[in-house]
Amino acid sequence: MTPQDAIALAQEKNAEVVDLKFMDFIGTWQHFSIPLSEYEEEIFEDGLGFDGSSIRGWQSIDSSDMLVIPDAATAVLDPFCQTPTLSLICNIVDPITKEDYSRDPRNIARKAEAYLKSSGVGDVAYFGPEPEFFILDDVRFDQNAHEGYYHVNSVEGSWNSGQEEGPNLGYKPRHKEGYFPVSPLDSYQDIRTEMIRIMEDIGIRIEKHHHEVATAGQAEIDMRFLPLVQMADALQWYKYIVKNVAKRHGKTATFMPKPIFGDNGSGMHTHQSVWKDDQPLFAGDGYGGISELGMHYIAGILAHASALCAFVAPTANSYRRLVPGFEAPVNLAYSSRNRSAAVRIPMYSPSPKAKRIEVRFPDPSSNPYLAFSAMLMAGLDGVERRLNPGDPLDKDIYSLTPEELAGVPSVPGSLPAALDALESDYEFLLKGDVFTKDVVETWVDYKRENEVDPLRLRPHPYEFSLYYDV
Repeated sequence: MTPQDAIALAQEKNAEVVDLKFMDFIGTWQHFSIPLSEYEEEIFEDGLGFDGSSIRGWQSIDSSDMLVIPDAATAVLDPFCQTPTLSLICNIVDPITKEDYSRDPRNIARKAEAYLKSSGVGDVAYFGPEPEFFILDDVRFDQNAHEGYYHVNSVEGSWNSGQEEGPNLGYKPRHKEGYFPVSPLDSYQDIRTEMIRIMEDIGIRIEKHHHEVATAGQAEIDMRFLPLVQMADALQWYKYIVKNVAKRHGKTATFMPKPIFGDNGSGMHTHQSVWKDDQPLFAGDGYGGISELGMHYIAGILAHASALCAFVAPTANSYRRLVPGFEAPVNLAYSSRNRSAAVRIPMYSPSPKAKRIEVRFPDPSSNPYLAFSAMLMAGLDGVERRLNPGDPLDKDIYSLTPEELAGVPSVPGSLPAALDALESDYEFLLKGDVFTKDVVETWVDYKRENEVDPLRLRPHPYEFSLYYDV
């Protein structure tokens, strides 16, 4: 779609407002809106100004002026605005140099796609994330000098089986038994269907939706794979739609990896493959039907997995999910069917076009532009250096002896450990100027200052149970 097409679309849809969305450094969509009278072709080249110092991890107050440049190809009608509103996703540009801003996550993703092409390895990287989330009925939390607590609730929560609900009908998925039950046990069929219909209305192709393993309304909606930048765009729309449909029904949705104790957390298993000249490069006659190039890509993911965690499992809460011994994909190995391995080779279809790998340790708290780009760069580093992933892990991880288990490395056990790993292993991200040293350092500094240190300074509620009477 050209700028002229995007202008015409606003008229065709009778839009009265144009909304300009862009991604902040950490991973939250930001926006501002303009009336249709200001929606002219010039903004697709000249952009519109805003204060970059007010965006997390971006400019200082003395150099705050930035520009948004709308991407005409992303124009769609916003499905939730009462007034007809055309929405566009934007790139960020320096107003003085007119260069793409190095800390703009979407710019990093665009550079990752360009680097893939320049490397000669392939010309497109497809990504297919499987974001999981919870649909809840109530959430309350607070933290003060003298108290700290959280409370989440869901009419589906197994803990509500004894509540007087006038009447309580008893259909509550038990812990770890929420995978695929029909209604009335699955009470969110219609809400998820509403979500996918809106996703399809804006052009996102959906493969399926279902209740997930946990109690309390855990859900998953799977999108058809797309090229890297397009999929990151689609994932932002996905989150936006899920949250707003939930709110429409008087509920709240969260992509927090581990909001409920004692049950499964929400991951984002990420399928990926590289193609060239419309041919899949991961299909071959090796283990799991994977090519030699695909094996090198897997090796790159595993070699850099600890550093990748800083982007693909980027919150302290991520490591409430990634705990050894609890069926989490923490083991830095690959397998064709073992779901406790960090990388799995799906075996659903014999078609070469369906051959891909699934990286299982990411979660949906990620900034997708950064997460997908980092994984691609790690995989390409494995291809370029012809790394070997070693032998597959096809055994039941829980039946391994301590001696066998000692030979299987695992992902970092905390956000500080992941940030330390990134600090010592980021050169692979700098190739092609995809990430810059400034981006890596800013990411690490921001996470430590705004997430790691504030958590370290506050007592945890459970510590009172453990230590009050010492």
